[in-house]
Amino acid sequence: MSLRANWSYPTAIRMGAGRLAELAEACAAAGMKRPLLVTDPGLSGLPMIARAVEICRAAGLGVAVFDKVQANPIDRNVEDGVAAFRAGGHDGVIAFGGGSALDCGKVIAFAAGQTRPLWDFEDIGDWWTRANPAGIAPIVAVPTTAGTGSETGRAGVITNSETHTKKVIFHPLMMPRTVISDPELSVGLPKFVTAGTGMDALSHCLEAYCAPGFHPMADGIAVEGARLVHENLRLVVADGTNLDARAKMLAAASMGSTAFQKGLGAMHALSHPMGALLNTHHGMTNAVFMPYILVFNRAAIETRIARLAAYCGMAASFDAYLAAVLDLRRDVGVPHTLKDFGVDLTQADLMADMAIVDPTAGGNPIELTKAAALELYDIAYHGKI
Repeated sequence: MSLRANWSYPTAIRMGAGRLAELAEACAAAGMKRPLLVTDPGLSGLPMIARAVEICRAAGLGVAVFDKVQANPIDRNVEDGVAAFRAGGHDGVIAFGGGSALDCGKVIAFAAGQTRPLWDFEDIGDWWTRANPAGIAPIVAVPTTAGTGSETGRAGVITNSETHTKKVIFHPLMMPRTVISDPELSVGLPKFVTAGTGMDALSHCLEAYCAPGFHPMADGIAVEGARLVHENLRLVVADGTNLDARAKMLAAASMGSTAFQKGLGAMHALSHPMGALLNTHHGMTNAVFMPYILVFNRAAIETRIARLAAYCGMAASFDAYLAAVLDLRRDVGVPHTLKDFGVDLTQADLMADMAIVDPTAGGNPIELTKAAALELYDIAYHGKI
């Protein structure tokens, strides 16, 4: 029997194969009559988007598609989406796709009813209170990858095209009203994308679990999310049609996003500048950095990682867990080093400056100084564990 469930934490999640059929119902429940479906060019011509549009139109919804969303979306993508939203008289957003489409769709829904510049709402202090909450359109999220977990988050990451830095736009009302988590939509993903997004989910769970502070609910979600990745990522990379494993990976992605309200860390802080400057795949970049960051943080997280290893059915030690991460990376095709990943360190000094002020850097268990960031870039380039 295939997995099927209804969840309401942290939002309403309709999990199960074939549940895209409930899209129009979810939109109507959110008060939408004219949703704008935000996706990316790679998905917009596929049958799943045509099916989503058909479902909405059959229910009398005035849906239109906006697909000008690039990987690592930039401010121009949001501006174009807001223009389409307003021109079409839309009243809600269907954010449909991987992390880039989900983030951009959520920020479009947020920005469409605001009058201040987008960067006035960066996730700094209480800047989110500057927004007019009545201007934030409702969102229904449909993830097609099991990675970012943006479908259960209250923020979107957008690159400032002038400074080439990734910025987080946050507001509590950016949380989607409903998530359609249908594993059938992820069946056709290339192995590279399946592996990279799956490792992204693991990075979220790991960094949330290791972040300082007391948040036992986040910790519990994170360790179960990590276990699901360890048990299912190899299966979906080997056989993309395994719907049971696909569903569990979608759950792990949503769990990672739910958990990282506690914090992230150096995997993300080092990856964000590389994605902004070199346009590398975010999840795969996190995966390359993963073992090197675990070792860097070892003194602060060794006992915690030993508990995680035991929960995942491994020997209860840091070394056992590190070995499991290295094995998983190898088995799903993650490059072992930045050099193998095809990137160089010509901009390492700039990336280190960007990394230490990245919003995620403060969640690392050990302070990420510029010297440490430069050393970690070098270690990850040469593969020194």
